[in-house]
Amino acid sequence: MKATSAILACICLVLCLALIGFAPRGVNESTGPRGGVPAPEREFRAVWVATVDNIDWPSRPGLSADSQRVEARAILDRSSTLGLNAIILQVRPQCDAFYDSDLEPWSYYLTGEQGLAPDPFYDPLEFWIDEAHARGLELHAWFNPYRVKHPKQLGPMAESSIARQRPDLVRALGTGDFLWLDPGHPEVRELTLAVILDVATRYEIDGVHMDDYFYPYPSYNGGAEFPDEATWQAYQKLGGKLSRSDWRRNNVDRFVNDLHDRLRQLPRQVKFGISPFGIWRPNHPPSIEAGLNQHEVLFADARRWLHEGWVDYFAPQLYWPISQVPQSFPVLLGWWQQNNPHARHLWPGLFTSRVRRETGWRTQQVTDQIMITRGITPHSPGHIHFSARVLLDSTSVGRDGNLLGVDLAQGPYRRPALIPTTPWLDDTPPTAPQLSVQAGGGSALLAWRRPEGERPFLYVVYTERAGQGWRHQFLPATGTGLRVPMDSGDREDPQPLRAVAVTAVDRMGNESELHVRPLRQ
Repeated sequence: MKATSAILACICLVLCLALIGFAPRGVNESTGPRGGVPAPEREFRAVWVATVDNIDWPSRPGLSADSQRVEARAILDRSSTLGLNAIILQVRPQCDAFYDSDLEPWSYYLTGEQGLAPDPFYDPLEFWIDEAHARGLELHAWFNPYRVKHPKQLGPMAESSIARQRPDLVRALGTGDFLWLDPGHPEVRELTLAVILDVATRYEIDGVHMDDYFYPYPSYNGGAEFPDEATWQAYQKLGGKLSRSDWRRNNVDRFVNDLHDRLRQLPRQVKFGISPFGIWRPNHPPSIEAGLNQHEVLFADARRWLHEGWVDYFAPQLYWPISQVPQSFPVLLGWWQQNNPHARHLWPGLFTSRVRRETGWRTQQVTDQIMITRGITPHSPGHIHFSARVLLDSTSVGRDGNLLGVDLAQGPYRRPALIPTTPWLDDTPPTAPQLSVQAGGGSALLAWRRPEGERPFLYVVYTERAGQGWRHQFLPATGTGLRVPMDSGDREDPQPLRAVAVTAVDRMGNESELHVRPLRQ
């Protein structure tokens, strides 16, 4: 009873901080050596775009290429308008590809036939990257490492599928509706690494992402053990001493560690993130109950990956309400933060799809979870919504009757945010752009030259008006100019433009020096 009271007290305290407008330093830094110019807020605001079973995109298998692009642009436009700054796109739902690959077949969920390319041809991943970057959004490529076939795929496996090329690496689960790679086979690890590194090398992605599907959930195999007897026996014959459970976890650990290390060896750095099941083990912390033990069932030692610093961002799927004491959102997030010795980004997954009118969550559940996350991880806040369909539907209504998009836009997303920096990958700010200003005709034309060296990801344009102070806006790096009105347009109290500044922001969120240009009136 005392433990329950303490948990509820903790929840109330955090909620109070959130509801009275607590603004952590990482979200609203308004001080520092910037000549009094407030810095932009920092927060990772992302959404998962799931392609398996056509959950989010495209809306059905075999949709025309033009319609696929129309749907993708709608998702990206809505994401930008809402105030997000990152997309996590599932590009490999099951040993297949939403991109042009020499290693794996085109996805069934894209064209309606595994191995069939889009016609007329286009590369969906390249398209998503270009369109996301044109809106100032990061694009993270989301991979499923071991799933070979999902029951929702209809029709035959392609000739180039791993199921037909290397059936010795593939295990059938239950009645065979699921096919799965055997994580205990050394060639499986190398195959999966090759697929991911191929994408990280050839495409301008901003991150590599994986979720909680390592060894399969027991329900996929009718509750039976994963069928890896052959690889287990081979391991023992080579002198292996680990228990079977430890051996399976070690298989996953080696994959995660190897992927981290090989990504770091690439000339172009990308962030590496994992989104595991939200509870490491039951009773961690002591008040937490869990119907699934991922450590012993999925063989995912997620805490170790965080302890070892093998990830750049960690997004535990905290899909429970704030006040559900056995699986309390703030208690679990606080525990993960305490187990984050390398101060990696901790950006929880939010079950935003639970927002529904009759039997679901109120919209306030999501906005409160965002505010709580800001309070617990103030120096690099962030979160990821699951998933795009409900988040980006302008008609999504919670049990309270509120529109989700409106509550987000008017609440925690009322100001845009830059993504937090990742200093262990890159802490060098880009060179400041050279700015010129021409005033005349009631406006000021701001033009700048792209700095030498690394290409910026964004520009931040700062403007100061008398009586209003400093404001800023983000522009994708595709543009190098902006026309700004000389007065605020308020007939009763026009506020003249007094000063401007432009900075560059690189792919890791580092912002250049800020040089203020006063305007003569």
